[in-house]
Amino acid sequence: MLQGFIDWYLAQIETGGYWLVVLLMAMESSIIPLPSEVVIPPAAHVAHATGSMSLGGVVAAGTFGSWLGAALMYWAARLAGRPLLLRYGHYLLITPGKIEGAQRWADHYGEVGVFISRLLPVVRHLIGIPAGVVRMNFLYYSIFTILGSALWCAVLAWLGVTAGQDQALLDGDLHRISLWVGGVLLVLGVIYYLFVHRQMRRG
Repeated sequence: MLQGFIDWYLAQIETGGYWLVVLLMAMESSIIPLPSEVVIPPAAHVAHATGSMSLGGVVAAGTFGSWLGAALMYWAARLAGRPLLLRYGHYLLITPGKIEGAQRWADHYGEVGVFISRLLPVVRHLIGIPAGVVRMNFLYYSIFTILGSALWCAVLAWLGVTAGQDQALLDGDLHRISLWVGGVLLVLGVIYYLFVHRQMRRG
């Protein structure tokens, strides 16, 4: 499935351009399980190799898409309220346990946690829920979301250029892509366990 998506994405990225990046990153920042690690690196490599886009434009598009998805999650949670999410969230793959864990994360780290969450799996997709439920100031939420997303997209863009110097990304070499992405995920996994997993499991 991942290989099929990469093949499709590489075939569409030059024509879809920045708006395709925006759309996919907005999906990534919502409840749709689409890894940003397979969106930004290929786009950055295409930009670097062909000049059809700029690296700054890819980072900006990824950042805007991330903010857009995160804003939708925030307002959905703010308007729906916590009780409604607890009752019906499982239909959208948002379990009560995830909501409670994200709430503890938000309570512990506050608005700075919004910035940190953009660099970490699981919380990145869910932080908008507790932020919306507690009615966090939307301006501050947006600022920290944009800052964190920009940093994460910049790291992924660097990864895309570095890992794709041998045309691996343009050729859809899933093995080579997996090695680079796997290394990043390993580091993020350790950070996630130390700073997120333990906090989210506390009662």
